[in-house]
Amino acid sequence: MAEEETGKEEAPEESGEEPEEAKVEPGEEAKEVKKKKAKKVVRRRKSKKEKEKPITAAIRLAVESGKVGFGARTGIAASLLGKARLFVVASNAPSDTRQKVERYCGISGIPLLLFEGSSIELGSVCGKPFPVSVLSVYEPGASPILELAGK
Repeated sequence: MAEEETGKEEAPEESGEEPEEAKVEPGEEAKEVKKKKAKKVVRRRKSKKEKEKPITAAIRLAVESGKVGFGARTGIAASLLGKARLFVVASNAPSDTRQKVERYCGISGIPLLLFEGSSIELGSVCGKPFPVSVLSVYEPGASPILELAGK
């Protein structure tokens, strides 16, 4: 019986047939591997410490879906005219700029959010390649930023 079992196992090898995977030419195999690598997008999951803060996500969404203005002069002018609904000020904004924005926000009743990061980080969150010290939100769009400012 042992001879019959070994004979059955050797039969496909003796017939000269190769498995389907081996019939692919070497050049084609490399192309298929490259195609698979190009299609695959690897996104690293963020740990609990690295998770995006809700304020950061709300700012990003407001910039993408609403109407916003960048800069201290624009923000101060908007607060004087009462056009803005919210201001976001970076933590490292100049003190005189921050005081002006705070004063005009108090007069016009516009909420003010202090962004914990620097102006470079705020610019990065907004998707801009430059520092942003003051962000004026005219229309939040789909963003819950006004709700976060109320807290």
